Amino acid sequence: MTSRQRVKRPQFVGVITTPDELRLAARLPQPPDFFELRLDHLCKIDMQIPRLPAPLIITARHPREGGANKLSIKQRRDLLARFLDRAAFIDIELRSARALKSIVDLAWRKKVRVILSFHDFDSTPSVRRLSALALKAHSLGADVFKVATRTDTEDQLGRLREFAANADVDLALSVMGTGKLALASRLQLPSHFVYGALKTSRFAGQPTLTQLRSAFRRGDMR
Repeated sequence: MTSRQRVKRPQFVGVITTPDELRLAARLPQPPDFFELRLDHLCKIDMQIPRLPAPLIITARHPREGGANKLSIKQRRDLLARFLDRAAFIDIELRSARALKSIVDLAWRKKVRVILSFHDFDSTPSVRRLSALALKAHSLGADVFKVATRTDTEDQLGRLREFAANADVDLALSVMGTGKLALASRLQLPSHFVYGALKTSRFAGQPTLTQLRSAFRRGDMR
């Protein structure tokens, strides 16, 4: 799917970061389209993943892109390998694509789709920089390129909007902001996935899944 061929409605992703959220996910009467399992947050507990009512995206985030517990490459690789058989998608940062190439290759062999991602919680890079990252993700064979950057101002949100509108890559895009305009970014930007916390927000402006659904029903662009 090209960057201009979006699904009519973005697919909602509920983010799981705690054992309480894991239990909540298992009994949700109206589950999202996917759950994202943040293995970096959950790595210090003896995880038994219950049967969940939606497919899983698994990730073990790099510490420099919001990852918890300062995990090493080996720790992240081991976590991803442990839960790969449960996953529909695996999310790995572009900066980690080479170091975790063995996991990416294994995912493809198991027919698990690959999200390559970029996170900047301090600012939003230039459109040129974001476009270069998208091209890199495409060259590495990503199914989806995910971008999450700081959007406290209309200028920052405008850069994401311009990037999403003009990206010339043959892969799906998930583009969103953090900070003051985080919710607005999810409503205004064309995106394959939109993410919301199941219960606990982990970064500035992160909406909950309930807030996302309510905002999309209202068409609230604020």
